[in-house]
Amino acid sequence: MRRISLNQRLSHDAHTTEEIEAALFHIEHEDLSDPVRFSTDPTERLSDDPLAYGTRSTFNGANPVSQPFQFVLVSTDMPSDLEEAPAEATLVLENVTRGIADVLQMITTQASVHMALVLASSPNQIEAEYRDLKLVRAEGNASEITLFLSRQPIEEESFPSVRMTKQRFPGLHR
Repeated sequence: MRRISLNQRLSHDAHTTEEIEAALFHIEHEDLSDPVRFSTDPTERLSDDPLAYGTRSTFNGANPVSQPFQFVLVSTDMPSDLEEAPAEATLVLENVTRGIADVLQMITTQASVHMALVLASSPNQIEAEYRDLKLVRAEGNASEITLFLSRQPIEEESFPSVRMTKQRFPGLHR
């Protein structure tokens, strides 16, 4: 069971609320000069020319002043809490701009994606966090791009594991 803040619990239990949940995404890859950061909520106006909205948060070490999370139209299926299955998520980016499409086409190997669920009123307080998801597949058309994220399956772990020798684990052989 994950812990959530009192504000989020109250917003879930209330019949109506002014609290807005926002999902923050941080995509990093060795081919990208800077990580891609985007948000599901236009929390505040970031600039007038060009007109841009986004969320300022310190999630994953971002500087809220110089590295805001840009607002994009995105729908998402958050990873489940099932213990027997790897965490999987789906992101659907709608009305994709040419810049986002170009960045995603540059990536040829798996990128790392970190996700966080926050309240727009308190974007620095992480309600739920999913780290080190891998971008395993991307599909798209003229109006949207679907990104499929997953954790590395446990079946891909190396077997047999490293041997417990004196050189590797000297504390075991006293």
